[in-house]
Amino acid sequence: MMEKKVTWLELFYDLLFVAAVSKAGHVLLHAEHGVISFEYLMKFVLIFIPVWWAWVGQTLFINRYGQDIFIHRVFLILQLLSVLVMTASLSVDFDQYYLPFFAGYIGSRALTAIQYFMIHNSKSEHQQKAARYLGVCFIIGILISTGSLFFDSWLRYAILYVGIAVDIILPLIGRKNLVKVPIHTHHLLERFALFTLILLGESVVSIIAVLQMDHWDVRSVLFAAFTSIFVIAMWWQYFDNVEKKVSKEIQTAGQAIIYGHLFIYISMSMIAASIQLLYLNELNYGFMLAFVFGSVLLYFLSTSLVFHRYRHAHLRLRPRHLVFMLGIMVAFIVVDLIYRVPNYAIVGENMVFFLIYAKLTT
Repeated sequence: MMEKKVTWLELFYDLLFVAAVSKAGHVLLHAEHGVISFEYLMKFVLIFIPVWWAWVGQTLFINRYGQDIFIHRVFLILQLLSVLVMTASLSVDFDQYYLPFFAGYIGSRALTAIQYFMIHNSKSEHQQKAARYLGVCFIIGILISTGSLFFDSWLRYAILYVGIAVDIILPLIGRKNLVKVPIHTHHLLERFALFTLILLGESVVSIIAVLQMDHWDVRSVLFAAFTSIFVIAMWWQYFDNVEKKVSKEIQTAGQAIIYGHLFIYISMSMIAASIQLLYLNELNYGFMLAFVFGSVLLYFLSTSLVFHRYRHAHLRLRPRHLVFMLGIMVAFIVVDLIYRVPNYAIVGENMVFFLIYAKLTT
Protein backbone atom coordinates (compact mmCIF):
# COMPACT_ATOMS: atom_id res chain seq x y z
CA MET A 1 0.00 0.00 0.00
CA MET A 2 1.39 3.41 -1.00
CA GLU A 3 2.39 5.63 1.92
CA LYS A 4 -0.05 8.45 2.70
CA LYS A 5 1.19 11.75 4.06
CA VAL A 6 -0.54 14.18 6.41
CA THR A 7 -1.44 17.37 4.54
CA TRP A 8 -1.11 20.96 5.73
CA LEU A 9 -4.88 21.35 5.59
CA GLU A 10 -5.29 18.41 7.97
CA LEU A 11 -2.92 20.12 10.41
CA PHE A 12 -4.90 23.35 10.06
CA TYR A 13 -8.09 21.36 10.74
CA ASP A 14 -6.54 20.07 13.98
CA LEU A 15 -6.02 23.62 15.26
CA LEU A 16 -9.73 24.04 15.96
CA PHE A 17 -9.69 20.94 18.11
CA VAL A 18 -7.07 22.53 20.37
CA ALA A 19 -9.80 24.90 21.56
CA ALA A 20 -12.44 22.13 21.70
CA VAL A 21 -10.27 19.84 23.82
CA SER A 22 -9.35 22.73 26.12
CA LYS A 23 -13.01 23.64 26.70
CA ALA A 24 -13.89 20.01 27.42
CA GLY A 25 -11.01 19.59 29.86
CA HIS A 26 -11.91 22.73 31.80
CA VAL A 27 -15.17 21.07 32.84
CA LEU A 28 -13.10 18.86 35.17
CA LEU A 29 -11.85 21.92 37.06
CA HIS A 30 -15.30 22.43 38.60
CA ALA A 31 -14.50 21.01 42.04
CA GLU A 32 -17.07 21.58 44.77
CA HIS A 33 -16.77 20.50 48.41
CA GLY A 34 -13.56 18.65 47.65
CA VAL A 35 -14.86 16.48 44.80
CA ILE A 36 -15.68 16.69 41.12
CA SER A 37 -19.37 15.88 41.11
CA PHE A 38 -20.78 13.05 39.02
CA GLU A 39 -22.67 15.72 37.05
CA TYR A 40 -19.47 17.40 35.89
CA LEU A 41 -17.68 14.12 35.23
CA MET A 42 -20.59 13.12 32.98
CA LYS A 43 -20.67 16.53 31.29
CA PHE A 44 -16.96 16.19 30.52
CA VAL A 45 -17.52 12.79 28.87
CA LEU A 46 -20.62 13.98 27.01
CA ILE A 47 -18.74 16.99 25.65
CA PHE A 48 -15.55 15.09 24.86
CA ILE A 49 -17.07 12.18 22.91
CA PRO A 50 -18.72 14.27 20.14
CA VAL A 51 -15.49 16.29 19.77
CA TRP A 52 -13.44 13.10 19.41
CA TRP A 53 -15.93 11.44 17.07
CA ALA A 54 -16.25 14.49 14.80
CA TRP A 55 -12.47 14.50 14.42
CA VAL A 56 -12.33 10.72 13.89
CA GLY A 57 -15.02 10.83 11.19
CA GLN A 58 -13.13 13.16 8.88
CA THR A 59 -9.75 11.66 9.73
CA LEU A 60 -10.91 8.17 8.74
CA PHE A 61 -12.41 9.40 5.47
CA ILE A 62 -9.16 11.12 4.54
CA ASN A 63 -7.20 8.04 5.57
CA ARG A 64 -9.13 5.69 3.27
CA TYR A 65 -10.30 7.93 0.44
CA GLY A 66 -8.91 11.43 0.83
CA GLN A 67 -6.82 13.15 -1.81
CA ASP A 68 -5.30 16.62 -1.80
CA ILE A 69 -7.63 17.80 -4.57
CA PHE A 70 -10.00 20.75 -4.88
CA ILE A 71 -13.29 19.03 -3.96
CA HIS A 72 -11.80 17.34 -0.89
CA ARG A 73 -10.29 20.66 0.21
CA VAL A 74 -13.70 22.32 -0.11
CA PHE A 75 -15.32 19.64 2.05
CA LEU A 76 -12.60 19.92 4.69
CA ILE A 77 -12.99 23.70 4.79
CA LEU A 78 -16.76 23.25 5.27
CA GLN A 79 -15.92 20.82 8.06
CA LEU A 80 -13.75 23.51 9.60
CA LEU A 81 -16.70 25.89 9.69
CA SER A 82 -18.95 23.25 11.28
CA VAL A 83 -16.34 22.43 13.92
CA LEU A 84 -15.89 26.16 14.58
CA VAL A 85 -19.62 26.47 15.38
CA MET A 86 -19.54 23.31 17.51
CA THR A 87 -16.47 24.45 19.46
CA ALA A 88 -17.89 27.90 20.12
CA SER A 89 -21.00 26.34 21.64
CA LEU A 90 -19.28 23.84 23.96
CA SER A 91 -20.44 24.64 27.47
CA VAL A 92 -21.59 23.01 30.71
CA ASP A 93 -24.82 24.95 30.13
CA PHE A 94 -26.15 22.53 27.53
CA ASP A 95 -29.60 24.10 27.19
CA GLN A 96 -28.44 27.58 26.26
CA TYR A 97 -26.09 26.46 23.49
CA TYR A 98 -27.84 23.30 22.32
CA LEU A 99 -28.95 24.45 18.86
CA PRO A 100 -25.56 25.82 17.68
CA PHE A 101 -23.82 22.75 19.12
CA PHE A 102 -26.30 20.48 17.33
CA ALA A 103 -25.89 22.39 14.05
CA GLY A 104 -22.09 22.25 14.23
CA TYR A 105 -21.84 18.60 15.20
CA ILE A 106 -24.53 17.28 12.85
CA GLY A 107 -23.22 19.50 10.06
CA SER A 108 -19.80 17.89 10.45
CA ARG A 109 -21.26 14.37 10.41
CA ALA A 110 -23.51 15.11 7.42
CA LEU A 111 -20.60 16.44 5.38
CA THR A 112 -18.62 13.27 6.09
CA ALA A 113 -21.61 11.10 5.11
CA ILE A 114 -21.99 13.00 1.82
CA GLN A 115 -18.31 12.46 1.08
CA TYR A 116 -18.76 8.71 1.49
CA PHE A 117 -21.74 8.67 -0.87
CA MET A 118 -19.69 10.59 -3.46
CA ILE A 119 -16.99 7.92 -3.71
CA HIS A 120 -16.44 7.46 -7.42
CA ASN A 121 -17.25 4.18 -9.13
CA SER A 122 -13.64 4.00 -10.29
CA LYS A 123 -12.83 2.69 -6.80
CA SER A 124 -12.82 -1.05 -6.16
CA GLU A 125 -16.01 -2.88 -5.23
CA HIS A 126 -14.81 -3.31 -1.64
CA GLN A 127 -14.02 0.40 -1.37
CA GLN A 128 -17.44 1.38 -2.69
CA LYS A 129 -19.21 -1.07 -0.39
CA ALA A 130 -17.32 0.16 2.70
CA ALA A 131 -18.02 3.78 1.76
CA ARG A 132 -21.75 3.13 1.33
CA TYR A 133 -21.87 1.27 4.64
CA LEU A 134 -20.19 4.09 6.53
CA GLY A 135 -22.34 6.70 4.81
CA VAL A 136 -25.52 4.83 5.80
CA CYS A 137 -24.24 4.38 9.39
CA PHE A 138 -23.70 8.11 9.74
CA ILE A 139 -27.07 8.99 8.22
CA ILE A 140 -28.81 6.65 10.69
CA GLY A 141 -27.00 8.32 13.58
CA ILE A 142 -27.86 11.78 12.22
CA LEU A 143 -31.56 10.93 11.82
CA ILE A 144 -31.80 9.57 15.37
CA SER A 145 -30.01 12.60 16.84
CA THR A 146 -32.21 14.98 14.82
CA GLY A 147 -35.20 13.59 16.71
CA SER A 148 -33.82 15.42 19.76
CA LEU A 149 -35.02 18.73 18.28
CA PHE A 150 -38.63 17.76 19.05
CA PHE A 151 -38.03 17.60 22.81
CA ASP A 152 -37.09 20.11 25.51
CA SER A 153 -36.58 17.88 28.54
CA TRP A 154 -33.77 15.45 29.34
CA LEU A 155 -35.14 13.33 26.47
CA ARG A 156 -33.46 15.78 24.10
CA TYR A 157 -30.02 14.73 25.30
CA ALA A 158 -30.93 11.06 25.58
CA ILE A 159 -32.00 10.97 21.92
CA LEU A 160 -28.98 13.03 20.79
CA TYR A 161 -26.53 10.65 22.44
CA VAL A 162 -28.38 7.52 21.35
CA GLY A 163 -27.79 8.75 17.79
CA ILE A 164 -24.12 9.39 18.55
CA ALA A 165 -23.80 5.95 20.19
CA VAL A 166 -25.37 4.24 17.16
CA ASP A 167 -23.02 6.22 14.92
CA ILE A 168 -20.04 4.97 16.95
CA ILE A 169 -21.17 1.34 17.31
CA LEU A 170 -22.29 0.54 13.74
CA PRO A 171 -18.74 0.64 12.27
CA LEU A 172 -17.75 -1.93 14.90
CA ILE A 173 -20.62 -4.18 13.83
CA GLY A 174 -19.64 -3.79 10.17
CA ARG A 175 -15.98 -4.57 10.72
CA LYS A 176 -16.06 -7.42 8.17
CA ASN A 177 -16.75 -4.84 5.43
CA LEU A 178 -14.19 -2.35 6.64
CA VAL A 179 -11.32 -4.79 7.09
CA LYS A 180 -11.46 -5.39 3.32
CA VAL A 181 -10.50 -1.74 2.89
CA PRO A 182 -7.66 -1.52 5.43
CA ILE A 183 -6.52 1.79 6.82
CA HIS A 184 -3.17 3.37 5.96
CA THR A 185 -1.60 2.44 9.30
CA HIS A 186 1.30 4.90 9.10
CA HIS A 187 -1.00 7.83 8.30
CA LEU A 188 -3.56 6.90 10.97
CA LEU A 189 -0.95 6.50 13.70
CA GLU A 190 0.54 9.84 12.71
CA ARG A 191 -2.88 11.54 12.82
CA PHE A 192 -3.71 10.15 16.25
CA ALA A 193 -0.22 11.02 17.49
CA LEU A 194 -0.77 14.63 16.42
CA PHE A 195 -4.04 14.72 18.36
CA THR A 196 -2.20 13.21 21.33
CA LEU A 197 0.20 16.13 21.10
CA ILE A 198 -2.79 18.47 21.52
CA LEU A 199 -3.76 16.63 24.71
CA LEU A 200 -0.17 16.79 26.00
CA GLY A 201 -0.36 20.51 25.38
CA GLU A 202 -3.15 20.69 27.95
CA SER A 203 -0.82 19.24 30.58
CA VAL A 204 1.83 21.79 29.59
CA VAL A 205 -0.77 24.56 30.02
CA SER A 206 -1.51 23.17 33.50
CA ILE A 207 2.20 23.27 34.37
CA ILE A 208 2.37 26.88 33.19
CA ALA A 209 -0.66 27.69 35.37
CA VAL A 210 1.19 26.20 38.35
CA LEU A 211 4.36 28.17 37.55
CA GLN A 212 2.34 31.39 37.47
CA MET A 213 1.08 30.92 41.03
CA ASP A 214 2.21 33.57 43.52
CA HIS A 215 3.64 31.32 46.24
CA TRP A 216 7.07 29.85 45.60
CA ASP A 217 8.69 27.53 48.10
CA VAL A 218 10.47 24.18 48.12
CA ARG A 219 7.19 22.27 47.78
CA SER A 220 5.98 24.24 44.77
CA VAL A 221 9.39 23.91 43.07
CA LEU A 222 9.36 20.13 43.63
CA PHE A 223 5.77 19.93 42.37
CA ALA A 224 6.61 21.82 39.16
CA ALA A 225 9.79 19.81 38.59
CA PHE A 226 8.15 16.42 39.16
CA THR A 227 5.17 17.36 36.99
CA SER A 228 7.42 18.48 34.14
CA ILE A 229 9.37 15.20 34.20
CA PHE A 230 6.06 13.31 34.45
CA VAL A 231 4.73 14.94 31.26
CA ILE A 232 8.03 14.47 29.44
CA ALA A 233 7.95 10.77 30.35
CA MET A 234 4.41 10.54 28.92
CA TRP A 235 5.66 12.08 25.69
CA TRP A 236 8.68 9.78 25.63
CA GLN A 237 6.63 6.64 26.20
CA TYR A 238 3.94 7.41 23.64
CA PHE A 239 5.95 8.83 20.77
CA ASP A 240 8.87 6.45 21.03
CA ASN A 241 6.37 3.62 20.67
CA VAL A 242 4.67 5.24 17.66
CA GLU A 243 7.96 6.02 15.96
CA LYS A 244 10.03 2.91 16.63
CA LYS A 245 8.14 0.04 18.22
CA VAL A 246 5.04 -0.52 16.09
CA SER A 247 4.71 -2.02 12.64
CA LYS A 248 3.37 0.44 10.06
CA GLU A 249 2.77 -2.40 7.61
CA ILE A 250 -0.04 -4.16 9.48
CA GLN A 251 -3.30 -3.82 7.54
CA THR A 252 -6.43 -3.76 9.70
CA ALA A 253 -9.68 -1.82 10.08
CA GLY A 254 -7.77 0.30 12.61
CA GLN A 255 -10.45 0.02 15.27
CA ALA A 256 -8.05 -0.70 18.13
CA ILE A 257 -6.31 2.59 17.32
CA ILE A 258 -9.55 4.52 16.86
CA TYR A 259 -11.54 3.40 19.88
CA GLY A 260 -8.59 2.80 22.17
CA HIS A 261 -7.48 6.39 21.74
CA LEU A 262 -10.78 7.66 23.12
CA PHE A 263 -9.72 6.31 26.51
CA ILE A 264 -6.16 7.55 26.07
CA TYR A 265 -7.46 11.05 25.36
CA ILE A 266 -9.96 11.03 28.23
CA SER A 267 -7.21 9.94 30.63
CA MET A 268 -4.87 12.66 29.34
CA SER A 269 -7.53 15.34 29.90
CA MET A 270 -8.04 14.00 33.41
CA ILE A 271 -4.28 14.06 34.07
CA ALA A 272 -4.06 17.68 32.84
CA ALA A 273 -6.91 18.69 35.16
CA SER A 274 -5.44 16.75 38.10
CA ILE A 275 -2.19 18.74 37.87
CA GLN A 276 -3.99 22.00 38.65
CA LEU A 277 -6.38 20.47 41.18
CA LEU A 278 -3.51 18.77 43.01
CA TYR A 279 -1.49 21.95 43.27
CA LEU A 280 -4.45 23.98 44.51
CA ASN A 281 -5.42 21.25 47.01
CA GLU A 282 -9.05 21.62 45.94
CA LEU A 283 -9.91 17.92 46.34
CA ASN A 284 -10.51 15.73 49.35
CA TYR A 285 -7.51 13.50 49.94
CA GLY A 286 -9.32 10.23 49.18
CA PHE A 287 -11.02 11.57 46.06
CA MET A 288 -7.75 13.13 44.93
CA LEU A 289 -5.95 9.78 45.13
CA ALA A 290 -8.77 8.04 43.24
CA PHE A 291 -8.87 10.70 40.53
CA VAL A 292 -5.10 10.99 40.01
CA PHE A 293 -4.25 7.30 40.08
CA GLY A 294 -7.44 6.42 38.20
CA SER A 295 -6.36 8.77 35.39
CA VAL A 296 -2.89 7.23 35.22
CA LEU A 297 -4.29 3.68 35.37
CA LEU A 298 -6.69 4.43 32.49
CA TYR A 299 -3.81 5.82 30.42
CA PHE A 300 -1.60 2.83 31.20
CA LEU A 301 -4.24 0.23 30.30
CA SER A 302 -5.35 2.10 27.16
CA THR A 303 -1.87 2.59 25.72
CA SER A 304 -0.93 -1.00 26.55
CA LEU A 305 -3.99 -2.25 24.68
CA VAL A 306 -3.66 0.03 21.65
CA PHE A 307 0.03 -0.57 21.04
CA HIS A 308 -0.01 -4.31 21.81
CA ARG A 309 -1.79 -5.13 18.54
CA TYR A 310 0.66 -3.14 16.43
CA ARG A 311 3.94 -3.74 18.23
CA HIS A 312 6.46 -6.04 16.62
CA ALA A 313 5.92 -9.46 18.21
CA HIS A 314 9.26 -9.52 20.04
CA LEU A 315 8.59 -6.06 21.55
CA ARG A 316 5.16 -6.77 23.02
CA LEU A 317 4.68 -6.51 26.77
CA ARG A 318 4.30 -9.79 28.57
CA PRO A 319 1.78 -10.42 31.39
CA ARG A 320 4.60 -10.18 33.92
CA HIS A 321 5.32 -6.62 32.76
CA LEU A 322 1.70 -5.61 33.29
CA VAL A 323 1.66 -7.23 36.74
CA PHE A 324 4.91 -5.44 37.61
CA MET A 325 3.53 -2.02 36.61
CA LEU A 326 0.23 -2.58 38.37
CA GLY A 327 2.14 -3.72 41.46
CA ILE A 328 4.07 -0.45 41.52
CA MET A 329 0.84 1.53 41.32
CA VAL A 330 -0.85 -0.51 44.05
CA ALA A 331 2.20 -0.05 46.28
CA PHE A 332 2.05 3.73 45.85
CA ILE A 333 -1.68 3.81 46.60
CA VAL A 334 -1.30 1.67 49.73
CA VAL A 335 1.49 3.90 51.05
CA ASP A 336 -0.57 7.02 50.33
CA LEU A 337 -3.57 5.58 52.14
CA ILE A 338 -1.51 4.71 55.22
CA TYR A 339 0.46 7.97 55.30
CA ARG A 340 -1.03 11.27 54.20
CA VAL A 341 1.57 12.50 51.71
CA PRO A 342 1.85 16.02 50.22
CA ASN A 343 0.78 16.79 46.64
CA TYR A 344 4.32 16.91 45.28
CA ALA A 345 4.92 13.38 46.59
CA ILE A 346 1.85 12.09 44.73
CA VAL A 347 3.09 13.73 41.53
CA GLY A 348 6.53 12.29 42.23
CA GLU A 349 5.08 8.79 42.49
CA ASN A 350 3.34 9.18 39.15
CA MET A 351 6.55 10.56 37.67
CA VAL A 352 8.41 7.42 38.82
CA PHE A 353 5.61 5.22 37.44
CA PHE A 354 5.81 6.86 34.01
CA LEU A 355 9.59 6.81 33.90
CA ILE A 356 9.53 3.06 34.55
CA TYR A 357 6.69 2.58 32.02
CA ALA A 358 8.59 4.59 29.42
CA LYS A 359 11.81 2.66 30.03
CA LEU A 360 9.99 -0.68 29.98
CA THR A 361 8.22 0.00 26.69
CA THR A 362 10.92 1.86 24.82
